[in-house]
Amino acid sequence: MQKTVFGLLLSWMALSVWAQPPSGAQSAKPRTKVQAKGHAKSAVPRVAKAPTKPVAAVLPAALAALPLAEAHMGVDELAIAERVHKGPLSCELGASVRMEADASHPGYFDLHGKGFHYRMHPVATSTGAIRLEDKQAGAVWLQLANKSMLMDQNKGRRIADECAHPEQMAFAQDMKNNPPPKLFDTTGMGR
Repeated sequence: MQKTVFGLLLSWMALSVWAQPPSGAQSAKPRTKVQAKGHAKSAVPRVAKAPTKPVAAVLPAALAALPLAEAHMGVDELAIAERVHKGPLSCELGASVRMEADASHPGYFDLHGKGFHYRMHPVATSTGAIRLEDKQAGAVWLQLANKSMLMDQNKGRRIADECAHPEQMAFAQDMKNNPPPKLFDTTGMGR
């Protein structure tokens, strides 16, 4: 819907600019010698035009008046959103973040931390990890079974790491107590 509104707005802007003559432009009708000297008056009375605002000044005001339309979530995205850990999450180095679900827009989340606020929505992945994105800010939230992290794609760095919900802490502790089997069996190979 946002693309449609933006497309219509751009079309309207292009048409209005194209239809207006440039300021100070002469009419396309050639003048006669009598009109050029100013001896003959036109039989048609001139009507003063009301000053018009340039389209460039109208565009930001029109865009500001439009509500930001958020895309409705599909079934897959809503299923991902149900698995997102909400509430306060403690991170490494004493940092913390707070993930809140937006009740008015199902599937959207607000992620707050010290010095940042992101509007996140789920994105399907092939690995099974839960991924939330704020495409405008370039922020990505990855939620794994044992930890979560917040990354800034624009700068290529982690903003918050080792963030964990109590369920993730329990899973991490279980991984320490009962480590998963190794991918490669090295017993008896080359020895």
